[in-house]
Amino acid sequence: MSKIKTTFFCQNCGAQYAKWQGQCNSCKEWNTIAEEIIQKEEKASWKPTTSESKRVSKPLKIKEIDSTQEIRMDTTDGELNRVLGGGIVPGSLILLGGEPGIGKSTLLLQISLKLPYKTLYVSGEESQKQIKMRAERINPESDNCYILTETKTQNIFRHIVETEPDIVIIDSIQTLHTDYIDSTAGSISQIRETTAELIKFAKETNIPVILIGHITKDGNIAGPKILEHMVDTVLQFEGDRNHVYRILRSLKNRFGSTAELGIYEMQGSGLREVSNPSEILISHREEELSGTAIASTLEGMRPLMIEIQALVSTAVYGTPQRSTTGYNAKRLNMILAVLEKRAGFRLGTKDVFLNVTGGISVDDPAIDLAVVAAILSSNEDIAVGKDVCFAGEVGLSGEIRPVNRVEQRIQEAEKLGFATIFVSKYNKIATKFPGIKVVLVSKIEEVVEQLFG
Repeated sequence: MSKIKTTFFCQNCGAQYAKWQGQCNSCKEWNTIAEEIIQKEEKASWKPTTSESKRVSKPLKIKEIDSTQEIRMDTTDGELNRVLGGGIVPGSLILLGGEPGIGKSTLLLQISLKLPYKTLYVSGEESQKQIKMRAERINPESDNCYILTETKTQNIFRHIVETEPDIVIIDSIQTLHTDYIDSTAGSISQIRETTAELIKFAKETNIPVILIGHITKDGNIAGPKILEHMVDTVLQFEGDRNHVYRILRSLKNRFGSTAELGIYEMQGSGLREVSNPSEILISHREEELSGTAIASTLEGMRPLMIEIQALVSTAVYGTPQRSTTGYNAKRLNMILAVLEKRAGFRLGTKDVFLNVTGGISVDDPAIDLAVVAAILSSNEDIAVGKDVCFAGEVGLSGEIRPVNRVEQRIQEAEKLGFATIFVSKYNKIATKFPGIKVVLVSKIEEVVEQLFG
């Protein structure tokens, strides 16, 4: 009998050590290193069954490589297709992370029930009856979805050979274990080894695999960081469980852009695709209120109209508060300093609270101008018109800088019925927009004069 080997892994970042120590050298966390049993065996974890997968790779000249675009598999879900870059690439490994109860399993079960391909849904967390109860609310008539409750990778591969699916979905990677590592399911070594087996399977059979991954309290995917490097695509499913809207964004994508965004609405019958997210990101109100402004932003190729809310009030305590939700706090401090220095507004002794509605976070600098308008509107207690929107970046000298793809932003504002849009004077606009008034400004002072006289 071979000797049992043990090693030490950091439970936070997955770094490996020969002996225990108090602090991890990689992530600098304390008391995260734990001993795990490993047992390496020279066995094939996945045996290819097709003659095509037994080909031996050889070096080719770059001009000899076939450059025809890979045919993607349509998921029948427009939002997921957009985030993935057009569909699922055969042989790819996709990792979906998100908080507990956010709807990861519902999303993938819904997709597997609607896919026109034979799908094997492997669950290590729920029984077949539990999944059936959820499936009846979504699409009970599916003939292409097979449900398997199993956690051992060797058994899963045996069922794959028997079923011959086109897509495999694993819920979740933290529940799987393999015979070749003698440690508990969910440990660093088990997650790494089972993922490696699935990658080998996906690349050799050209069958895509979608994994669900748990996240830590910090919001990162649980397990070693190398897990995210091993897979082809990392998707994050976000949202507040107290609200109905969910956001799917790509953190890594070898086959497409990471700037795309998908929005869903959680309903009793599953997740509904939101094709026009501007409707849910803008509040519907009867009377005009001060402290709100509409910004035209871009997420990938998709233009969005979002509402910026600001509240400026006299500081009760000695130090004024600066609080943001969905916006960079340091950028807010910069904009407040520009307003104080260039526009003459005394905001240094006032509390400023800023919120991006809809529960999304925006990094686009083009919303700076809307942030300025919302802050000044709240400070002066004068409402900005409901049919006015903004698209401009604010510089340190108080100038309004141009933003990219401004014509697409103007077109979206015109389509949604806005009457006026403020953009930078330095933007080159070739197209005429008869349905909306385009106001060109170069400095913050001009914006203040146009809005508040």
